Amino acid sequence: MPRLDKETKEKIKKLECKELQDIVIKLASKEQSVYDYVFANYIDKEFGEQELFERTKDDLDIIFQKRYKGFAEQLQMANMLAACIKRLNEFTKISKNKTFEADLLLYVLEVPFSLPANIFGTCFSQYDTKVAMIVKRLLNVVTKKLHEDYRIEYEETLNDYLQRLHQTSNHIDTVYNLPKII
Repeated sequence: MPRLDKETKEKIKKLECKELQDIVIKLASKEQSVYDYVFANYIDKEFGEQELFERTKDDLDIIFQKRYKGFAEQLQMANMLAACIKRLNEFTKISKNKTFEADLLLYVLEVPFSLPANIFGTCFSQYDTKVAMIVKRLLNVVTKKLHEDYRIEYEETLNDYLQRLHQTSNHIDTVYNLPKII
């Protein structure tokens, strides 16, 4: 992403309203992220973020159903989780609502933790590491970015995830470094 110098900023500030509108319309019609940003922050301030959240969940549902490369189920799931995180990162660039981010992380984590326990702890440590990184990100959002009152909502589920990871994949540094409970 280019950095704007002082001179460029001054030139942009001197543009007329009509020119700025044309630029925004052109960018919003070409880039989904620009459209989402304008929609959530300027067009529909009240429900824009909620709609973006719902669209992201729908996109995640599509990602869950796709087939991914990998000869083992764990490798396919690791690739699916990478695609989910990519979509979630697109959401967090537009929306700074940490509650929505935590809910989306939980939504993604429901998939690996709904599978049988023996999917963890295999020789395919890429999968366990991906799951642990997502749990770590959720843990960071819940403990450091959200108000203390929200911690209660996520605490039981997070502790369950942490316990399951430590029981099956404690040999991986990423899992080993996670706390046992929050």
